[in-house]
Amino acid sequence: MANKEMEVVKGLDLKRYMGRWYEIASFQSRFQPKDGVDTRATYTLNDDGTVHVLNETWSGGKRGYIEGSAYKADPKSDEAKLKVKFYVPPFLPIIPVVGDYWVLYIDHDYQYALIGQPSRRYLWILSRKSHLDEEIYNELVEKAKEEGYDVNKLHKTPQSDTPPEEQGPQDTKGIWWFKSLFGK
Repeated sequence: MANKEMEVVKGLDLKRYMGRWYEIASFQSRFQPKDGVDTRATYTLNDDGTVHVLNETWSGGKRGYIEGSAYKADPKSDEAKLKVKFYVPPFLPIIPVVGDYWVLYIDHDYQYALIGQPSRRYLWILSRKSHLDEEIYNELVEKAKEEGYDVNKLHKTPQSDTPPEEQGPQDTKGIWWFKSLFGK
């Protein structure tokens, strides 16, 4: 099933998609600390049609973040296939890293979404709220399975009942990024 072409959302309303999204579950990535909690992404539409991306997570009580941009992979297509670009390391952003960001499913009200990419190595379940109803979560897991994902790799992201304030003590040295290189 992993060889089948993934279905992506068509006609994504980018303006409605903007704002804060909480990571409910994901395939763990070397780009995030393994002990990260309260992970979230905030998307803001730029005047040129690109999207400013702010990814945040808390590890050891400190806020780690990385900023980047997203843009349509094919501006002429109505498919929700985006490219995201970050510069690493976060404390000296000089190396561009580009990845795929495909919206595989979004509900009618733009309250929860399933995000993946063509290699099926990364998967995210996102929600506008820090907690997602278990029934909806299970539906999204089933959708991921139908798209050929090994859902046994999904890891639920711990989210506080009261999400952290906008800012907090920051990891200004990018230590979380170095630790992530070594799978910590």
